[in-house]
Amino acid sequence: MVKDLFERIQQNKGPLGRWASQAEGYYVFPKLEGELGPRMQFQGKEILNWSINDYLGLANHPEIRKVDTEAAQQYGAAYPMGARMMSGHTTLHEQLQIELAAFVQKEAAYLLNFGYQGMVSIIDALVTKNDVIVYDVDSHGCIIDGVRLHMGKRFTYKHNDVESLEKNLQRATKMAEENGGGILVITEGVFGMRGQQGKIKEIVDLKSKYNFRLLVDDAHGFGTLGKTGAGAGEEQGCQDGIDIYFSTFAKSMASIGAFVAADQDVIDYLKYNLRSQMFAKSLPMIMTVGALKRLEMLRTMPELKDKLWENVNYLQSGLTSRGFNIGDTNTCVTPVYLEGSIPEAMVMVNDLRENYNIFLSIVVYPVIPKGIILLRMIPTASHTKQDIDETLAAFEAIREKLENGTYKQIAEATTVDVS
Repeated sequence: MVKDLFERIQQNKGPLGRWASQAEGYYVFPKLEGELGPRMQFQGKEILNWSINDYLGLANHPEIRKVDTEAAQQYGAAYPMGARMMSGHTTLHEQLQIELAAFVQKEAAYLLNFGYQGMVSIIDALVTKNDVIVYDVDSHGCIIDGVRLHMGKRFTYKHNDVESLEKNLQRATKMAEENGGGILVITEGVFGMRGQQGKIKEIVDLKSKYNFRLLVDDAHGFGTLGKTGAGAGEEQGCQDGIDIYFSTFAKSMASIGAFVAADQDVIDYLKYNLRSQMFAKSLPMIMTVGALKRLEMLRTMPELKDKLWENVNYLQSGLTSRGFNIGDTNTCVTPVYLEGSIPEAMVMVNDLRENYNIFLSIVVYPVIPKGIILLRMIPTASHTKQDIDETLAAFEAIREKLENGTYKQIAEATTVDVS
């Protein structure tokens, strides 16, 4: 008997969807209102916001607002129409590609409409069934989904574990030799949940022993790491060893879009083989012109990154001096690890928002192991020391309530629908 396709969906809402009746609209899919920045509105009152990836504070910068507005007035929201290959190609798209390539110290670059789809398509285009992919087990969902399209063999290595990577490179080398294929290694410049830099330098060093190409997703490193802001590779002194560099505009650039940069022959190949771009409308001119302005500010206003890191260091040192566990982050991403259940986490976040007016991202199982609550904060150049001091005081208060069982008692007294 053929089952109704929707039967499974109705019976099993998924590990996160099972909490929807209690969580939606507050813990997930919340509505933040007002001008983007550290202080916004949530459910009718002002909150201190640690949950937007506007690292350099460009989202609501007056120069950015001016350029975005002028671009909208000049071009409208539609221009250009059509895919790049057919009718959506412009001189400004080319200019942005040239400037991005120079900024990340690569020969050439190609614009992508979105980061997620772009990475999926890059992986799909780079490998054939004879090739082998080796990637960090904690890679972002866009990498995982790109790897899923691969019809050949793939191996994961333990997170940021170079010894595990080398063991898998040995397996991959044997298989690639048998198949007549190549090897693609994939990691991240910055792992966005825990804030660790990928061990790019150590991976590049393995090229002296193994024949592979390296793809790095540097979404959180671009604009925040390195002397010029060129990312984790520049920070670690091995930018040349990254064969394919990828980043999105959705973090430091405070916009929509992405790019991939590499040697000219690789970019020439990707231009004609990235299905997510070949069959998609070109990046609108508003975003293209806006990205040019944002990139100019990254190049010419190092004080933005300096202010960001001033805030990062103040926040992270304040947390560690108070005994909070922030893991081994060495980037702007600031995680705080606490022990507790999902219901306790919900009560805690409710307390933070309602009584301390602090809004941040909460991460629980299945993203991280059971029994752990991860409160993730994204400091920006727009935050102030007063913002940080308020947050540190609130964190001390909620930790006491978690440890003395207050949140557990409230959670147990609350009926939770997990059907």
